[in-house]
Amino acid sequence: MDIATLVGLVTAFGLVITAIHLGGSIASFADPVSALIVVGGTVGATLINYPLAEVLRAINVSMKTLFATLTPPQAMISQIVRLSQIVRREGILALEEHMREVRDPFLTRALQMAIDGQEPDVIEDLLHTEIDKISDRHALGAEVFSTMGSYAPAFGMIGTLVGLVLMLKNMDDPSTIGPSMSVALITTFYGAILANALFLPIAGKLRTLSKQELLTCEIITTGIQSLVAGENPRVLEHRLHGFLPLKQRISHIR
Repeated sequence: MDIATLVGLVTAFGLVITAIHLGGSIASFADPVSALIVVGGTVGATLINYPLAEVLRAINVSMKTLFATLTPPQAMISQIVRLSQIVRREGILALEEHMREVRDPFLTRALQMAIDGQEPDVIEDLLHTEIDKISDRHALGAEVFSTMGSYAPAFGMIGTLVGLVLMLKNMDDPSTIGPSMSVALITTFYGAILANALFLPIAGKLRTLSKQELLTCEIITTGIQSLVAGENPRVLEHRLHGFLPLKQRISHIR
């Protein structure tokens, strides 16, 4: 579980709710009409903008912000270097006995290409094609939430206009002014909080996770090419360390 995402959500919503509670009644901020306008409008506009399958896929991908299990680049480099040492001693076919130890699906596919005897250039082309498609899928997931983040405040403003129209049309009845004004203000609040504490942060986190995953895929692609070419494990490690900042470069060859 990604602790930063969990802490961020609890902090953002928790502090806002606490501030409301300290300043008055939380119940006064619960307005079904405002929620219908903002949530319903945002979901509806998003479904108009994207196919249903893409929206559902984006929602499923958003779970990665809480349950991301990405392999750290340092750990991936260590694993590839260890595999290169096995190839150096026993040959490329010896990797078949170690395939069950590999948990990363991208690395599994790359190793299978190496075992099947594919040339380094062919492996590079196939893996980079897959990286491009992974990047496109990730970008679409983040884009869906960015779009929702732009729609939510807009529908908050629409709700504000609705509330003001209702208030102005019923100025002769003072009892309707309060509820209408409440809709006008709370819809803006709902739109702002959903956009800035949920949709846009999720989009940003998905972009960050995508960059981390794509970096790992690039490390795997370079490592497998060097492994197939029979490169010395120490040289391979130095090559892969080029993807990392100096402080994160730890040698696993003794």
